[in-house]
Amino acid sequence: MSALFADPPFVAILRGITPPEAEAVALALRGAGLLWIEAPLNSPDALRSITLMRKALGADARIGAGTVLKAAEVEAAADAGADFIVSPNTDFAVIAATKTRGLYSMPGFFTASEAFAALGAGADALKLFPADAAGPAYLKALKAVLPPETPVLAVGGVDETRLQAYMDAGAAGFGLGGAVYRPGMDAADVGARAEAFMRAYREIRR
Repeated sequence: MSALFADPPFVAILRGITPPEAEAVALALRGAGLLWIEAPLNSPDALRSITLMRKALGADARIGAGTVLKAAEVEAAADAGADFIVSPNTDFAVIAATKTRGLYSMPGFFTASEAFAALGAGADALKLFPADAAGPAYLKALKAVLPPETPVLAVGGVDETRLQAYMDAGAAGFGLGGAVYRPGMDAADVGARAEAFMRAYREIRR
């Protein structure tokens, strides 16, 4: 599944999304070409939003739950239709529950010790968070010791101007939060912001 990050390498993080807007925002993101969409569980009625986005997009996109802190939350997200689980931290119980349900595991990490512990627990990919506090040089140093096939996503404070630097450092993908979606934004505006990232990415890949 990690190969899906290759093109385009973005996960849209919809922190604060509500069920009434979930379908329209998800469709706008898919229209822009973003195929991984995350609803953090600290959003209002996030599980309902996950279910609605799953129904709207079907197999055309990956819908996930973010800010997952407990194994019980993994179960609820899986039942709601999530494909992947994202956490801000490295929690072995969350990773184990994710893999037991057959979902894709993307725990957060910041240190080399956390990264290797997450991989040892069965994580499929790693989320460097907060990426803006680390920077591309830090990621490059980590990639020098991590297994080369490990997908690492840069999450937190990444905008269009920094994609190149993180990709050069070895980032396999990016989590896009407030740069793409903020609560109350019109779906068309969300789509426009997503398209701006897609244009920046295509320019890098030329």
